[in-house]
This record gives sequence, C-alpha cells and structure tokens, in this order.
Amino acid sequence: MLLSEEAYKKIDEEVKKYPINKQKSAVIAALAIAQEEKKWLSPEIQKDIANYLNIPPIAVYEIATFYSMFHTNPVGKYTITICTNLPCILAGSLKSMKYLIQKLNINFPKQITTNDYFFTLIESECMGACGDAPVILINNKRMCSYMSIKKIDILLKELKSL
Repeated sequence: MLLSEEAYKKIDEEVKKYPINKQKSAVIAALAIAQEEKKWLSPEIQKDIANYLNIPPIAVYEIATFYSMFHTNPVGKYTITICTNLPCILAGSLKSMKYLIQKLNINFPKQITTNDYFFTLIESECMGACGDAPVILINNKRMCSYMSIKKIDILLKELKSL
C-alpha cells in the first residue's frame, strides 16, 4: 500500500457510493485522493489504485492520462493551470501564458516546472468560466479570474509567501 490509511478510508467512502461490483466508478475520486496526498500519480500509485479497486491498471492509466487535472509526472508545490480556449485567448490568455513562461523562467512546453519545484505551468482546455477570462486555476482548487499581468504578479507574490 502506497497511500496513507486515511487515503484508503476516503477511497472506501467513494466506493460505497456505487453499486457492488461497480468500484471502477470511483476511480476518478480515488485518483484525486491519491494526487492530493502525493502531488502526482506515479505509475506505482496508479497500479496501487487499480489493485485496490480490483480493476485493470490500464483502466486507471486511461483516466489519469485523459484528464488534465491529473498529473502523471512530478509537479511543483503550486500548479498554475491556464485556459487557452478561444474565449480566454480573445481575452488575453496567450499574453498571460507568455508572461508566466518568462516570469517562471521555464522553457515551456519542454519544461513546465520551475527548477526549484515551486511552480508548474499547465495549459488547459475550457474551465467553464469564459465570462471571467482569462482564468487561471491554482492546484485544481482556486479559480482566479480576469488575470492581467498585474494580477499575475500579485498572485505569484502571494503564493511565494505561503
């Protein structure tokens, strides 16, 4: 077992939400729980979840690699996910993206994580907040709207101080 006892208890609670022998339905929740604890979903973690849910490892891998909210490579303390769908692009997300690449001093897309593993920059499809474009999501939890260069500087300063 690669996760904490607490994580497995949370996964068990998710499995209980589905009919018997339908534990595969809890795989997204299980991956989210594992990622919350480990920050990313290594092949070993994915296999552990598959074994725990008694499903084929490929079923877990397919889901982990399909959704951009899951990280199958190590990430920084803070993931910065920026929407680059058309409404956000029209509102300036590409300008924000270029600024973040420069500010974080990364060679995107080859290098998405800063050398100190503090920030990881991720490009994303629509986040459903087109009216607030451009939008940035921090650690898949905190949505930041109308992200101008000034607001990005404030956000980065805040995150560095935490």
